[in-house]
Amino acid sequence: MKDKLKGLYSTHYKKLFFLPLVLLLLGIIILANNYLTNGDIIDKDVSLKGGTIATIYTSQEFSTLQEQLAVQFPGKEFVVQYLTEFSTGVSLGVVVEVSDIEPDALHAALEEITGLALTPENYSVEFIGGSLGESFYQQMLVAILLAFLFMAIVVFVTFRSPVPSFAVVFAAFADMVCTVAFLSLFGMQFSTAGIAAVLLLVGYSIDTDILLTTNMLRRNEAGLFEGVYRSMKTGLTMTAAAFAVMGVGYFVSSSLVIKQMFLIIIVGLCFDVIMTYGMNAGLLFWYLKKKRGSVE
Repeated sequence: MKDKLKGLYSTHYKKLFFLPLVLLLLGIIILANNYLTNGDIIDKDVSLKGGTIATIYTSQEFSTLQEQLAVQFPGKEFVVQYLTEFSTGVSLGVVVEVSDIEPDALHAALEEITGLALTPENYSVEFIGGSLGESFYQQMLVAILLAFLFMAIVVFVTFRSPVPSFAVVFAAFADMVCTVAFLSLFGMQFSTAGIAAVLLLVGYSIDTDILLTTNMLRRNEAGLFEGVYRSMKTGLTMTAAAFAVMGVGYFVSSSLVIKQMFLIIIVGLCFDVIMTYGMNAGLLFWYLKKKRGSVE
């Protein structure tokens, strides 16, 4: 296995760089299409665009709830999600999200449709104003931009070389873009928790890229693959452990917020492997071979 990997990196390192680059371009195209179609690169839930989130805690299931709400409130888009217990599959409740409807109006409609007396013991509601949701979204975008800015400064100061530093930051950026584009392609609505998960993903991606870059820069030309292989053993072990934890958490948790965060990180971990050991490693092989006077 090691010999096959060595042959792959020694002979096809340029291809390893361009394949992730194609994925990045596809991700940018998807996000650009979202922006041209919807006026934003992602589909935001009510926590980012404002609206009402109502939760009914009951073991009953209401299969036509979304259709009945649409009849009572024409032109409104409802998102209905069910909470279930992982071990038994028993229903724990139902969550209803909708924009531009006051909590009292939604409360009355839910009582009428479900036939339940909704009280603080079995019902909770959260209302987020449109301006507040937009403010959250703008602040999250600023946080991501600042994270990349300060991350780039630290990386450039650490390596003091433009190409390896650029490779680290670019790989983390590509990981984030491809993850958001992939989930957006499948219709995920991003929440404030989802944006926070993207920030966590960026931090994890930087860890694996710095580990790879540090190991490769310390090796001479003959040992470049040893640097990749050493960092790969550590990095993939970290990724496998994180993947296992997030996977268990995703299936066990009944919280929709936690499920979204874990799903974003799981998808991001998959793209991180491609970007780190494809894009970053390929670019570093290319750069270090030319810098050290290697003839292809």
